[in-house]
Amino acid sequence: MSQHSSFSTRPRPLARYGWDDAYEHAFAPHHAAGLIPARIVRAERGLCETVTDTGAVRAEIPAAQQSDPLAAPCTGDWAALRPPTDDHAAVLHEVLERRTALVRSTASRTSHGQVLAANVDTVVVTVSLAAPLNHDRTERMLALAWESGAQPVIVLTKADERADAASTQAEVSEVAPGVDVLVTSAVTGEGLDVLTAVLTGTVVLLGPSGAGKSTLGNALLGETLLATGAVRAGDGKGRHTTAWRELLPLPGGGVLLDTPGLRSIGLHDAQSGLEQTFADIQELALDCRFSDCAHESEPGCAVLAAVEAGTLPERRLESFHRLLRENAYAASRTDARLRADREAVKKNITAHLRATYRFRERQQ
Repeated sequence: MSQHSSFSTRPRPLARYGWDDAYEHAFAPHHAAGLIPARIVRAERGLCETVTDTGAVRAEIPAAQQSDPLAAPCTGDWAALRPPTDDHAAVLHEVLERRTALVRSTASRTSHGQVLAANVDTVVVTVSLAAPLNHDRTERMLALAWESGAQPVIVLTKADERADAASTQAEVSEVAPGVDVLVTSAVTGEGLDVLTAVLTGTVVLLGPSGAGKSTLGNALLGETLLATGAVRAGDGKGRHTTAWRELLPLPGGGVLLDTPGLRSIGLHDAQSGLEQTFADIQELALDCRFSDCAHESEPGCAVLAAVEAGTLPERRLESFHRLLRENAYAASRTDARLRADREAVKKNITAHLRATYRFRERQQ
């Protein structure tokens, strides 16, 4: 039998972190090259912490793999490592193709995207019941989650601090078509069994500081492994207690990925995610008189009619328009950057050719 026989007959220790038959098959060429599989736990400053079949390994990330923010190694990535030797540290040779990727625009609002987590199966969007609801932010996070290719779940945290949790659940469900909305409390244990039952694979917690992500994560892990902090009484906001993204195996299977609290979540190429987040508007639009209706002032617009009838909140349509504009602007900036990059390459080639011609002329 081959040393790297079927995953199903010889499970790897990496199975605890999500390794499966498909990854084993895809890794065959890397095995032949003497590389080892690893999952990145966190990556920063040219180094990454990984988990392998033999334990934790710190690996260097070559500069060439850090130039593109969208392709740079990140938490959740599967990678091929050049094993460490007595003389050299382990080196990240290649990142395997991602199944899913949670991407936002960079905090600097450049045209680049930033991958928050890779190969995620479930995105838990946390909404604190101890703070005023912000449906616009929830819709934004749902668009990010849907666009990733993972399955979103909305978790209302801190149910012990709100008397009308059931009515709030119904309210949030109206802005999240096709998404489970669960009520939980890490203090009383309410809803944790239901949440555990719906979580699959690699689970990422997404939400603002103070939403109770780390407290919820500790409840799912069964022990206090994630740092938590107090929140301000006035607005329910907290300071960032998770400084980086990291992976932790869950007791019942799967992996938990906690992320830093996000003060802002910019969309990056999230058209499909927006369409799924606002599926109710997309369905209404099928009855508009014009197929290219923008739902602004056109006659025969079924979406505007629903707003007039009170069956679609005006706030939700405004949020839809706002996020569409933001996404279109981000896409235009990306296109402009790509055009600029192509022009820069052309200029470099032209300059090189001119230098070559001048050199040849001097040799004559």
